[in-house]
Amino acid sequence: MTASVFALGRFKLHHGGELADAKLVYSTHGTLNDARSNVILYPTSYGAQHTDIEWLVGPILDPSRFFIVIPNMLGNGLSTSPSHLPEGTPFEVDHIDNVVAQERLLRSLGVETIALAYGWSMGAQQALHWAVMHPERVRRVAALCGTARTREHNIVFLSSLESALHADPCWDGVRFTDVPSRGLRAFARIYASWAASQAFYRHQLYKPLGFTDLEDYLVRAWEPVYRRRHPLDLLAMLRTWMRNDVARGQPLSQALGRIRARTLIMPSQTDLYFTPEDCADDAALIPGARYREIPSIWGHRAGNPSQNPSDARFIRAAIEQLLEEP
Repeated sequence: MTASVFALGRFKLHHGGELADAKLVYSTHGTLNDARSNVILYPTSYGAQHTDIEWLVGPILDPSRFFIVIPNMLGNGLSTSPSHLPEGTPFEVDHIDNVVAQERLLRSLGVETIALAYGWSMGAQQALHWAVMHPERVRRVAALCGTARTREHNIVFLSSLESALHADPCWDGVRFTDVPSRGLRAFARIYASWAASQAFYRHQLYKPLGFTDLEDYLVRAWEPVYRRRHPLDLLAMLRTWMRNDVARGQPLSQALGRIRARTLIMPSQTDLYFTPEDCADDAALIPGARYREIPSIWGHRAGNPSQNPSDARFIRAAIEQLLEEP
């Protein structure tokens, strides 16, 4: 594994404004072949940095065959983020900006064609943006537990997370004057209630993971995930997620109809915010797309099954099949 920094310089944003001295931090795995045709692009998801999702390299994505590039999305604390900038600096980033930055990175590596754009959650949103914005350059897409447009019920979930942070006494309307401990605690509990399914909690699947009870699970499995990120970065990524829409004012059918890649849309059967119904609606609008549900009670987390071997096997088989197709 190699972690590197790609300098973007003065980077103009889709919604206006620009970032000065912007950077994209990324990691790579495997070897780029002579034809530069074996690239898998694997963008990060909400709150994650490349080290959080590299577990999948090997068990699901094969670095002996492919050159796997994991770009950290803008706002995640490694690539340029609000926590790096002077207080009050506007940071209105969406996935168009992420794709533009990633495209510049790949060009710097001499890469024209992506063998597979693979993503989970916000990573799936970026993969679908790639397929719409550069249909001639993306051969395959695997979008796990993510949609081409953020639906209204999903925005309600995201708004509740935003409200939890804004309700902390440390928030003064512009910045956090201290660590928003109350807000982060509420944030983690809201996230935990949506990310896993009702059946996950009914069967207490957290106990085999080493947690003694529900409170222990919430405190040790969820709170540290978000406490290690700057709250301004958490807010910025929420807003990017809320703005997710490959159509940009067009009919969604028109935008998704431009995709030429062999596309696999793979939701979890029990995902509460990227629902199977929403994912199926997207798949129906993508020419030739295959729709395949992960038969899991792990909810949204089924698409990132680092602690769930059965779902990992299911995903690996589907990805192997997709990569064998011309």
